[in-house]
Amino acid sequence: MEPCICGTPVKLGVRVAEKAAALLNEAIAVKGSARIILSTGASQFETIKNLRAADVDWAKVEMFHLDEYIGVGADHPASFVGYLHKRFIGDGIKLKEAHFIDGLADPAREMAKVSSEWAKAPIDVALIGIGENAHIAFNDPPADFETKEAFIIVNLDEACKLQQVGEGWFPSIDDVPKQAITMTPYAIMQSKAILSAVPYPQKAKAVKKVMESSVSNLVPATILKAHADWTLFLDGDSAALLEKGGPL
Repeated sequence: MEPCICGTPVKLGVRVAEKAAALLNEAIAVKGSARIILSTGASQFETIKNLRAADVDWAKVEMFHLDEYIGVGADHPASFVGYLHKRFIGDGIKLKEAHFIDGLADPAREMAKVSSEWAKAPIDVALIGIGENAHIAFNDPPADFETKEAFIIVNLDEACKLQQVGEGWFPSIDDVPKQAITMTPYAIMQSKAILSAVPYPQKAKAVKKVMESSVSNLVPATILKAHADWTLFLDGDSAALLEKGGPL
């Protein structure tokens, strides 16, 4: 699988959003509705912005998000629920349904709730970022590649916590929650199509490791290489450690 190298984060965001919108519209045309998983974090800013502006009948789309910190409510600056309300849904997007994880609710109850909704029908397109430690969602290494659960509780490793601090979501590593609810690698891999938007120089080492490693739970994002329809989108900085190809 050759990654799509898009030159800049802005161009990357446009390309990913165009591809995601086309997949959603195709699903809506065939079956009358579509289901999407959205990633969050700084690396998804351009993708989310462009997807929000895409020509999609959002009233026919169900949205899931990947993960949430345990003990963090939607009003916290680092909340992924808050992120999606602010950056995607806003005042203009009226979804068929949004399936959120409440970080302040009982974790077992939340996992059962979103797992039940996830299992009702296939996900048409999943936007899955790759972390600086090569995690997908909050599946830090060594990720659980064996579970068939849709959502699990995980302990966040130091590299993951440092990324959250580096992106400005928390003032210090001590402020980052120790645990989160996350969609599992198994559940992610059940999606019909997976698009990974991975810009910025901070991701270059992870990208190189993913592309040069065999599938291993020590490099969680390598599992995406086993998916039949995975596309990796890079900018010039995140692709800098790979053998050079022309930007798209």
